Amino acid sequence: MKGVTAIGRRQGPPPATQPRAVVALFAALAWALGGTDWTWWIFAALPLAYLLTAAIALFGKIHDVRVHQLHAAGGALGTVLAIPALLCGGGWAALIAGVLSVWAFVTAGRVALRSEPRYDGAEAPEARPLVDLKAAVDEALIAYFVGVARIPSGPSAEAMCLEGLRLETVLKQQGWSDDIASYHATPSVPEAVTTEMRRYFGLNYERVSYASGFVPRPELPGAAAWAALVPNQRSVLRVFRHAGADRPWLFCIHGYRMGDNWLDFGLFPPEVLHKKLGFNLLMPTLPLHGPRKVGGKSGDQYLDGDLLDLVHAQTQALWDLRRALAWLRDRETAPRVGVYGVSLGGYNAALLATAEAELDFVVGGVPLADPAGVLWRHLPRLHERFYAQHGLTEERYRSILSVVSPLARPARPAKESLHLFAAAADRIVPPDQPLLLSQHWGVPVSWYQGSHLSIRFEKATRETLREAIRRAGWG
Repeated sequence: MKGVTAIGRRQGPPPATQPRAVVALFAALAWALGGTDWTWWIFAALPLAYLLTAAIALFGKIHDVRVHQLHAAGGALGTVLAIPALLCGGGWAALIAGVLSVWAFVTAGRVALRSEPRYDGAEAPEARPLVDLKAAVDEALIAYFVGVARIPSGPSAEAMCLEGLRLETVLKQQGWSDDIASYHATPSVPEAVTTEMRRYFGLNYERVSYASGFVPRPELPGAAAWAALVPNQRSVLRVFRHAGADRPWLFCIHGYRMGDNWLDFGLFPPEVLHKKLGFNLLMPTLPLHGPRKVGGKSGDQYLDGDLLDLVHAQTQALWDLRRALAWLRDRETAPRVGVYGVSLGGYNAALLATAEAELDFVVGGVPLADPAGVLWRHLPRLHERFYAQHGLTEERYRSILSVVSPLARPARPAKESLHLFAAAADRIVPPDQPLLLSQHWGVPVSWYQGSHLSIRFEKATRETLREAIRRAGWG
């Protein structure tokens, strides 16, 4: 795909042995031998299964990413479940199992980081227990994401592959693969807007909603099914605004599986960004997230299930984000807007930058840039071989996604207004992802010694946003 070039990477030599697997084994044995009654096994079953499986795999020199995820998940489960086990009379056995589980959890982060290649231009993660702990938290979350993901299998997998080939053909026949701008329609100002006043921890905000108005290209496979997702047809914005004086607007784009207030307001704290720093905030809800979800969980069908849905999801995301800007610009005279996106939100911030020039700045935090690379990283090998056998390879999927890739078109705002920060120990969005965007934009990455989920506690994230604000002249 145009715009995507290889990032230099160096893989260290595989270890002859993995002595750290002993920690997971000891933790598993502590759970196995700690008790015999049924109440003990309520707490012991899962950590024992996960830790023992990870230990056996590591002793067998299996360093698949899934092993590291199971390792971290087992340590996390053991750490958490040791508390009720102790309260239910587990005594010293529960305490020992809990301590060993904590040790196994931190060790999982170190083992995972040591198996990861080093990327040219990325800051290497420091060999410190705190960095290991942060990486382990990422691994445990990935274990959950992959565990609940609906990966197409059986007849649906073959049908998806065939639809993928048809989708690629349509995109080429219509000329959209070569002229991406013609693929994306320009949204109009929304009508029939509903506004409700809400309150969050003493701060008033507006919940704004209106019809998304997005209609997928009817020529594309899956368009009719996407258009039938009723909850997804209504856009939702959260708006924090100061009365009176003209204030800049910070456009905050949340990450995957977010979209609910308790998560979004924690990532973009209104008490800091709105009250303390004095900005107006505009927080859109991405398709299929929060109140727009169509499954049991926020984000279902966005990055799991049918891989081709991501084309429709990202096309609608760009439409919705631009429509939110159209709504704001219709209400305000030449508003100053800065965009701040995190993770999947960083991807969408970068995608928005390919379509909107009038942005004071764009900050991509731990940004996804090449979904094909990340999804194939976690795709089970049997699925990968089956998909390839039926024509859907990682490279072909990347080509299909070019119409919604921030790497396929140049960013329209000035280069000086583009900013990136990323985590050296990120296990969810690996370092090659922000490096791809850095290479495409021609701007450096500000690295911090942490992980994907430690973003809220890292100094570099605040410094990058502060620098973007300073350069934009926001005060």
